[in-house]
Amino acid sequence: MSKIAATFSRLVRFTPKSNPSRILIGEPVDASLDVGLAIYNNQDVPVRAFSGSSVLSPGSATGITESIGRLLSPLASSEVGTIRCIGLNYVSHAKEMSLEIPTVPTLFLKPSSSLADPFPAPTVLPKITQADGTGDYEAEMVIVLGREAKDVDEAEAMEYVLGYTAANDVSSRTSQMNQSQWCFSKGFDGSCPIGPTLVSAKEIPDVSKLQIKGLKNGNVMQDCQLTDLIFSVPKLVSFLSQGTTLPAGTIILTGTPPGVGAAKNPKEFLKGGDEFRVELSPLVGTLINKIENQ
Repeated sequence: MSKIAATFSRLVRFTPKSNPSRILIGEPVDASLDVGLAIYNNQDVPVRAFSGSSVLSPGSATGITESIGRLLSPLASSEVGTIRCIGLNYVSHAKEMSLEIPTVPTLFLKPSSSLADPFPAPTVLPKITQADGTGDYEAEMVIVLGREAKDVDEAEAMEYVLGYTAANDVSSRTSQMNQSQWCFSKGFDGSCPIGPTLVSAKEIPDVSKLQIKGLKNGNVMQDCQLTDLIFSVPKLVSFLSQGTTLPAGTIILTGTPPGVGAAKNPKEFLKGGDEFRVELSPLVGTLINKIENQ
């Protein structure tokens, strides 16, 4: 576990009601509050502000409490570099797609421009996705690295992990199936909303205890415990760092469980006006995305 992870339990990045032009980080006063749901329901969310300007260097509590005006992604796009994403990392998802269980992680990349904020920011479907209506959702757990990693042994990999958050890997399925590489179809602007909180690795010593759900317009589409992961957090961090420098702030999307829209009959694709939620419990909370057309 990264040394920074020991300095906090759960962080949010936000603009305060008192000064919307500032960006702060801090810990919600209520340690059990689902911050994403609270913001969606227009509740006041008090936060103990930290002295640092980033979750990568949070500093310490200032003694000042601020209320969230606008909830932001835990990291800024300038901090995440190239986003690493793992495909087919749940046994049951590989089976629903009629694909063999991989023996090495399947990697694709998203650009930093795909990073997006949670609700109230919209999740925008580009015109190319609207053309055939095959926009899809993927509820995912995200690993955040707290220090630079290269050629990391699996046994030491957790020393680089800062914490965890949730993501929706928004995809354009026709574009994905038309190409052998997935970066284009999954890398559109705003196609990687993350949040609502970053939970320290010290608070989640075993990610297999987490439960992830994806809900479209209130209906459960995905519901799976992370015991179903094929490749563990240490395995992924070690694998991705071989011969490659992963800067502090690197985020790794760890794959999606079964229930994606493309695998359903009839299919359950996203369209303007839909709402999609990723629940990662306990602690992380609910990432809410309101879908809009470009």
